[in-house]
This record gives sequence, structure tokens and C-alpha cells, in this order.
Amino acid sequence: MTRALVVLLLVLSAGCSRLSEVGKAPSFTPLEGSYQHHALYSVPLPMTQDRQRASDSASLWSSGHRSLLGDRRAGQRGDILTVVIQIDDRAEMTNTSDRTRAASGNMSIPSLMGIPQRVDQHLPEGASMADAVDASSASSYRGNGSIRRRETLTLRIAATVVERLANGVLRVEGAQEVRVNHELRELVVSGYVRPEDISRQNEITYDKIAGARIAYGGRGLISDVQQPRYGQQIADILLPY
Repeated sequence: MTRALVVLLLVLSAGCSRLSEVGKAPSFTPLEGSYQHHALYSVPLPMTQDRQRASDSASLWSSGHRSLLGDRRAGQRGDILTVVIQIDDRAEMTNTSDRTRAASGNMSIPSLMGIPQRVDQHLPEGASMADAVDASSASSYRGNGSIRRRETLTLRIAATVVERLANGVLRVEGAQEVRVNHELRELVVSGYVRPEDISRQNEITYDKIAGARIAYGGRGLISDVQQPRYGQQIADILLPY
């Protein structure tokens, strides 16, 4: 009884928290406090670094990020690069299995120092030790299964280098939110990249990100309609039928 009351209170509190959003568009997730915000504000400005290098060098050309001949690829904490997500996956699998099994066996004891004949006298009519055991079995099985799946996704997102590991690998994170009317579309990407995999255009494809975590979804009026209510979700979990 106590557990049921706790579950009911949790469901009611979750539902009441959503009542404040009735008639309002979904709010954006604040950028302050995130890893990207901390990484961007904890390093010196690139312009200051480039000017310092230019003043200390006698060369006519500067090799900084903002120079004409400089390497513009992300490589340090706080740098920004573009992640290109182009997923076009297809999977088709068909399985067929057949199995047939047959077994038979019998055992008879026509004579054994007269013991079968003595036993036969005490057996019901028609029973005899001459054919003690005679058994046979047969089984067959056939199964078919098929899977077809196709996923297509093309997206681009700017990610921030939030950490440079001791071996030079970069940990990147990116988040993007687009609100159209009362529906908010969210795109989140994170993972680890090698600086040499970043192209001269400061871009990297998702298949070169180790431990990639890509999430694309949304929240708002359309998502609320498509999602079952809390009571229905609890009933689907608890009901055995």
C-alpha cells in the first residue's frame, strides 16, 4: 500500500510540474553551466594569442589561427569545429532453420535364470517381461525470421573542444536547439576525436568520432501527443497481459 501511494504521488507531482507549461512554447536549455560554456570562457582569446606571436616574430607572416596561412583546425580547449552527421544505414537479415529428430528403442528379457517367468506370474494379464520396454519418439521444428531496417539522417552541428587529453585526443561536445512554433528540436553530439582526422575545413564526420553519442529528438506539443501518458506507461510495465 505504501509503495502504491509513493508511486501515485510521484506521478501526480510529475503531471503538476507540466501544468505550468500549458500554452507556452518549450524553453531553451541554458548554455551557462555546461561544459561548452566553461571551455569557451576559461581560455584566452585567440586574437590576443595571435597578436602576441606576431609581435615576438620578425616574420612578415603570422602562423596563428586567424592568419591567411595558419592552421584553422580545432586543436585546443575552447576551439570550435563542425561535426557532419550523414547516416544512411540499411540492414536485411533472413534466417531459416529446420530440425527433425527421431529415436526408438526396445529392451526384452526372454530368459534370465527363470526370473522373467516368475515375474510374469504376478503381472497383469497381457503383460510380459519378454518385451519389457519398447519406446519411440519423433519431433520436428521449423522457424523463419526476417529483419529489415533503414535509417537516414543528415545533420551538421558545431561542437566545442571541452578537453584535450594527455595523448592529444580531443573530447568534443555539441548541442543545438531549434524551436519552431511550439516544438523544440534537440541535437546533441559528444565523443573523442584525433586532431589529424579533422579536415582543413575544420570539419569531422561522425564515423571518425570514438565513443560517439548522437541524440536527435524533441519536446513540445507534437512530442507530447505521440508519447503515452504516465498512467499508460505504468500500466504497460505492471500489467502481465
